[in-house]
Amino acid sequence: MKLIVMIPAYNEEKTIEKVIREIPRQIKGIDKVEVLVINDGSTDSTVKVALEAGADHIVSQKENLGLALAFRKGLEACLERGADIIVNTDADFQYNQSQIPDLIAPILQDKADIVLGSRFRGHIEYMSPQKKIGNILATRVTRMASGYPVTDAQTGFRAFTRDAALRMNILADYTYVQETIMQAVNHNLTLVEIPIEFRKREGNSRLMSGVFHYAQRATAVILRTYRDYEPMKVFASIGFMFLFIAVLSGATAMVQYFTTGAVVPNISYAILTTMLCLTGLQILVFGLIADTLKYQRIREEEILYRLKKIEME
Repeated sequence: MKLIVMIPAYNEEKTIEKVIREIPRQIKGIDKVEVLVINDGSTDSTVKVALEAGADHIVSQKENLGLALAFRKGLEACLERGADIIVNTDADFQYNQSQIPDLIAPILQDKADIVLGSRFRGHIEYMSPQKKIGNILATRVTRMASGYPVTDAQTGFRAFTRDAALRMNILADYTYVQETIMQAVNHNLTLVEIPIEFRKREGNSRLMSGVFHYAQRATAVILRTYRDYEPMKVFASIGFMFLFIAVLSGATAMVQYFTTGAVVPNISYAILTTMLCLTGLQILVFGLIADTLKYQRIREEEILYRLKKIEME
C-alpha cells in the first residue's frame, strides 16, 4: 500500500520545509510514504527547499496557473507514480501533518472513498473573521448544491483512494475544493469528515486575497458544476419563474378586462405576457436538451474513468 502526500506550492519557501519534515514516513497499514510537490510557477526557492527537506518528487509548472490546475496535475502525477492513497495538503503549515494517519484511517478501514479534514469540527488556532465568514457561506452553498452535509467545504487537507482520484475531473481553473465534493456525490462515492487542527498562517493567503473575490469565483464554480450535474433543476426553476411572472402579468390583464370591459386595456401587458411565456417555454426546452446531454456526459465520464484506469495500470 503506497501513500503519496501531494503539496501544491507557490512561493512557499518559508514554510514548506516544516510541512515536509512533519509528514510521518511510517504509518501502520502503509508500506511506503512519498511526498510530491507541485511547484506552481514559484519564483523563490520553494523547489530547492522542498528537495532539501526530503521531497521525493517535484512536478513543476512554468508559470503560476492557479490552485485548481496544480491540484489536477498533482492527482495525475500521484496516479502515474502508483499511489493507492493520495493525501492533499497545503504548503503553508496550517494543517498538522501528524494527523495524516487519522485522515487516511477511514480509507484503510474501507469506510470511505474520500476523507475531508474539517477545521470547524476540530480546533482552529486562528482564522480571520473575513475568511471565516467566506468559508461558512461557501460551505453552506456547497452543502445545498451537493446534498452532502459537509461542515468544511474549503478544507485543503483531504485524502482520496486511487479509484476516487481516477474519477475526479477538475474543470475549474480557480479552486477544486467544492467541485471535488460535488463530483464525489454525483459519482456515489463515500465521503467522511474528521476533525483536524488548523494553525495560524504565516503571511498572506495566495488564494483568498479577499472574501468577495473568493466568494465570486467559488460561487461561479459551484453554480457551473451544479448546472452540469442537475441541468433540469436549474433550467426548470428559471423557466417556471418566467411562466409564473407571465401568469401574474396575464392575470393583471384579465382583471382589467373584467373591470373595464376592454379586450386589450393595456397592450403592454399582452406583449409582456406573451414574451414571458415564450421565454419560459424556451428555457424549459433548453433544460430538456441539457438533461439529455447530462446522460451523455455521465457515459463519457465513465469511459474516461476506464481509460485512465487502463492507462495508469
